[in-house]
Amino acid sequence: MQALQFEPEVWRDDAACSRLGVPLGVFFSEDLGDIAAAKRICAECPALASCLEGAIARREPWGVWGGQLFMNGRMLATKRRRGRPPKVPRPEDQLPVVPIPAHLQVELRSA
Repeated sequence: MQALQFEPEVWRDDAACSRLGVPLGVFFSEDLGDIAAAKRICAECPALASCLEGAIARREPWGVWGGQLFMNGRMLATKRRRGRPPKVPRPEDQLPVVPIPAHLQVELRSA
């Protein structure tokens, strides 16, 4: 049986989260404010596509990767608070939309 090999992801050196020193807890929080902050950081990140590609390939179980929210290994279009949704959405609950790079959109549609 062969041991797993760790290959460092070189894109992490250019990632905004690394350069800005953002606490990783922001990217793995259940709080909508933290999720929104993580998505805003990702939206301006030069490593967005590489980060998202890796998360898709690894089927990341949760967190914000490449500007997209993952839960149970799948990308979520949206997230809401627990309980009954309000009739009128709260502005603070609206998450930023980070576009998925075109080459990954094609790959996701075929999956």
